[in-house]
Amino acid sequence: MTTTITLARHGRTAWHEGNRYTGSSDVGLDDVGHQQAAALAAAQRGADVPDALYASDLLRAQQTAAAVAAVTGLAVHTDPRLRELDFGAAEGRTLAQLRAADPDAVAAFEHDPVAHHHPGGEHPEAAADRAQRALLDVVDRHPDQNVLVICHNTLMRLLVCRLTGIPMRTYRTALRGPEPTATTRLAFGAGGTVTLDHYNHAVSLDHYNRTAS
Repeated sequence: MTTTITLARHGRTAWHEGNRYTGSSDVGLDDVGHQQAAALAAAQRGADVPDALYASDLLRAQQTAAAVAAVTGLAVHTDPRLRELDFGAAEGRTLAQLRAADPDAVAAFEHDPVAHHHPGGEHPEAAADRAQRALLDVVDRHPDQNVLVICHNTLMRLLVCRLTGIPMRTYRTALRGPEPTATTRLAFGAGGTVTLDHYNHAVSLDHYNRTAS
């Protein structure tokens, strides 16, 4: 039996345009983000309707999941283990601002963002641990089903690295940050095998435009 989990990043927030670290800050979707969430929801119609819907407890993920729930009729299962990393001193700031304040710390972070993660923030390995446990619980609850999980940029990259054998310290260079509401699909097979079906597959706003017209 194979359980398919599709990870979708939440829609855009007001902090996205400035590329500020949002992390555990509870920032909601902006107008574009709500349109993106509606497009993601519209893409779940027909044969593509998932069997279950999970989401991080952060507002931007909850708002995105609510749009999907409104179209599919699915209940939103909230799991705080799916929330984004707390980036500590980097929360609300851009990488350029951090570099101006402490260029050596940012250089170390860019060389190895796991060993030299942002001061005061959650360790990436710990975040991958909790998120992996959350996904494995989903697999146990939904054998041979398709599940949609709304979560976050860095967490998604750490999960893909952890589950597919990509060195964790390369998550920023090996994997481009997923676009808002883009999907990444993982197939969990017998014996604990995990296969990456696709990564960072963008959902077109045409889905939203067709349903809004």
